[in-house]
Amino acid sequence: MNGEDWSREVEAIRARRRLAQEHGGGDAVAAQHAQGRLAIRERIDALLDARSFREQGAIAGASEVGPDGALRAFTPANYVLGTGRIDGRPCVVGGEDFTQRGGSPSPAGLRKSVFAEDLCLRLRVPLVRMLQGAGGSITASDGRSPKRAGGEGAALGPHRFASIAEAMAAVPVASAALGAVAGLPAARLVASHFAVMTRETSQVMIAGPALVERALGERVDKDALGGAAVHAKSGVVDAVARDERDAFEQIRRFLSYLPTNVWQSAPRADCDDPRDRAEAALLEIVPRDRRKIYDARELVRLVLDRDSIFELGRGHGRAQITALARLAGQPIGVWANDPRFYAGAMTAAGARKVRRFVELCDTFHLPVVAFVDEPGFMIGSQSEREATIRFGAEAIFAVVQATVPWASVIVRKSYGVAAAAHFAPDAAVFAWPSAEGGALPIEGGVAVAFRREIASAPDPDARRRELEEQFASARSPFARAEAFGVQDLLDPRETRARLCDWVDEIQTALAGHVGPRRYSLRP
Repeated sequence: MNGEDWSREVEAIRARRRLAQEHGGGDAVAAQHAQGRLAIRERIDALLDARSFREQGAIAGASEVGPDGALRAFTPANYVLGTGRIDGRPCVVGGEDFTQRGGSPSPAGLRKSVFAEDLCLRLRVPLVRMLQGAGGSITASDGRSPKRAGGEGAALGPHRFASIAEAMAAVPVASAALGAVAGLPAARLVASHFAVMTRETSQVMIAGPALVERALGERVDKDALGGAAVHAKSGVVDAVARDERDAFEQIRRFLSYLPTNVWQSAPRADCDDPRDRAEAALLEIVPRDRRKIYDARELVRLVLDRDSIFELGRGHGRAQITALARLAGQPIGVWANDPRFYAGAMTAAGARKVRRFVELCDTFHLPVVAFVDEPGFMIGSQSEREATIRFGAEAIFAVVQATVPWASVIVRKSYGVAAAAHFAPDAAVFAWPSAEGGALPIEGGVAVAFRREIASAPDPDARRRELEEQFASARSPFARAEAFGVQDLLDPRETRARLCDWVDEIQTALAGHVGPRRYSLRP
């Protein structure tokens, strides 16, 4: 070498790359492991296909050099970002490095996190976020001086959330809470199509316990404030994972149902589950006694492709079951009422859950199959305080504005205004012999219309049951089928075969439904 090449600078690049791989140092990584958490690059490796990660901005950070230009110290940006593959399909992945500054963003780290949404939009590929950290800090990158702190927020820019919204409209976005997540990272978590948190090692909060106590005088620890037990029910997350590796497996599975972007169709898989599989249990799964409940998840399982059901939001809005699944290998959205909770009635939380789920399916062109057992909107003073009718109308709007193919199977009840949410405008509608419908459920309608007659009867309960049976017998599904009010009345055992035929029939329509979605104002 004659001293005129670039060897010294190349060595400086390599030195920074080596130091970046150390995260916040051996002690900080060991502390992360001691808490049952992986370091950010370990998380990325656990998520992606082996050796597929291509890091971007590896030497972003802050360096200290001597008078001779030699590197004395280097602090990498505390956000790691790059591209990779999941089951051979491309994606963008990024996350905070909690071993530095507790995940609170450094200037370069914040800029890299901002770039994540930009990159997934440029490449039109899914985005996966691994979140652990707070949204901001009053300290600068040296941990002491406040004078530079204001500069960090400037990286947000006036359109920071615009790119987050654009990403959700264009590509699948999945986020995992893997530790304490607050502020902007918490907003990013919910700005996802799929959000998961670990059961024992994560919390999601707008602000942490110290700020809550200071502002409100409320003393509460992180788990009571925003742990998994809270948010499995609140609807902040769609799933709770046993640990980090389970969270990554759930993300991989979620993405397997979706297209790479909204300009593509979801990948249809090979299916070795016979399309004419007719489960005998379906003939008796709905009891003749209309007051008895049944296992709606078992019903769905018996119809759809084996082992294909991936439920979303199980602990939230529990009277409504929403899941991704496959039918003859075709990814679909599945919605069913769960009669074990409020007889399947639509609560405010259930309506919000349905609206979000329908928008997910419509955005990514997933056909929807609805198994209908809807007694109506939940009634009562609590329901009124929760504005159930407003959120219910919002769910109805989501369905009537959906453009994906839709099939509804009336399993039992289809009553009231809430029933409208189960039938898209061009839906294929089938019914089982157990189907019934009308303006009001029979029990409620009889109790109101014949209140005096029932009260004056020698045996009020017997008279009420007699009237209910009279009206129930008059609501035979045969009349509706014979008038072509439904496309067919099905033997429950042939439901799978008929829906598999429907999947074949809609393929041309599906191919014409790609592209972004736009909606009008909703209630």
